[in-house]
Amino acid sequence: MNPLAAELNDLLKNSNPHVLEMLSDLGKDLFFPKGILSQSAEAKDKAHKFNATIGTATENGGPMYLQCIQDKLSAFAPKDIYPYAPPAGKPELRQLWRDKMLKENPSQAGKHFSLPVVTNALTHGLSIVADLFVGEGDHVVLPDMMWGNYNLTFAVRCGGVMKKYETFTPAGGFNVDAFKACLKQTAEEKGKAVVILNFPNNPSGYTPTVAEGQALVAAIKEQAEAGCNIVAVTDDAYFGLFYENSMKESLFGELANSHPRILTIKLDGATKEEFVWGFRTGFITVADGHSEPNPDVITALEKKILGIIRGTISNCPHPSQTFVIDALQSPDFDAQKLEKFNTMKGRALAVKRVLANSKYDQSWDFYPFNSGYFMCLKLKRVDAEKLRVHLLDKYGVGTISIGTTDLRIAFSCIAEEDILELFDLIYQAEQDLA
Repeated sequence: MNPLAAELNDLLKNSNPHVLEMLSDLGKDLFFPKGILSQSAEAKDKAHKFNATIGTATENGGPMYLQCIQDKLSAFAPKDIYPYAPPAGKPELRQLWRDKMLKENPSQAGKHFSLPVVTNALTHGLSIVADLFVGEGDHVVLPDMMWGNYNLTFAVRCGGVMKKYETFTPAGGFNVDAFKACLKQTAEEKGKAVVILNFPNNPSGYTPTVAEGQALVAAIKEQAEAGCNIVAVTDDAYFGLFYENSMKESLFGELANSHPRILTIKLDGATKEEFVWGFRTGFITVADGHSEPNPDVITALEKKILGIIRGTISNCPHPSQTFVIDALQSPDFDAQKLEKFNTMKGRALAVKRVLANSKYDQSWDFYPFNSGYFMCLKLKRVDAEKLRVHLLDKYGVGTISIGTTDLRIAFSCIAEEDILELFDLIYQAEQDLA
């Protein structure tokens, strides 16, 4: 093992050994090298004559660039676009995002957690979590209504075992009892669990009520008290898009610093929150389980995270970070974001109004939804994949089939005035097959 990795592991062992136990074999081996980047950082401070360290090109006292590119980006200074961004992301962006989290999540006030590290959006953050904490045979606890990419990230890449529980009760609430049973079984079998809390949920579009959220937190704490090490991951990709009767905060704030055996990780980003999908700008934030500040845990984990970033993508795109900083500082940001929120809420409520029509009752039920981008039909008479293909071939309508009964509809990309026609076409296609 590299001495730098051993040093980080010793930090964890001495400050919170439970976190060291949570790491995968790869996680234990990871470190941030003292190489070109650290030498370049030192030179940036001291090389007043010439700085011949990092692999960029300069001219006229700034980064070299092509004018045909700069002409399109002239609102931004070349220094904020062309050089490499730091491996952890631009410090200004990291602080702005932390301030934003505290503003939108009052439950995080007074909690101690890391400065967010910039990731190449949410999937990259999930990949970092998988590399750090999921090894062959480790259990990943998540609902049966889940984003399919979790399987690639945790199971295929890292050998994790997906332990699924039924998402909803027959009455239509979040199935807290099924979650508790699944987590308890994993705790008893493995003594370690990686728990994915994805709200608003993809594909169902559901966020738990406040009472359901509190029950999920209580279940996690109960198993930690019983001796299980838990990595609680809040996948907050669609954070803020809460339309009806749900939590309005991430569970990160409730779980942070709640028990030494609970390590809480928040994954979020500008990607969907600020409607900049192609920017690929996300964040990973870590909170130790101790109630008092435990900076050694944060330091060790941040350096391991930076080691993954350095060893895979080196650093995240600089222009995207600059654009997000500019947006977050804009005096029009909040008003424009509210306008888009209201558009999305209008679409979600329009779907509910349309689905209230009893003519659809013989064809499908629909799962509860109150947030996010999606909702799912539960088909009664036809196979979901056959319906998906028929819709595409005959009616030119694209949907996503999940299993044999579930059809996911992304109302996020359907104008409110088109929602009735969309569901009538789905209904007609279902009638064709039935």
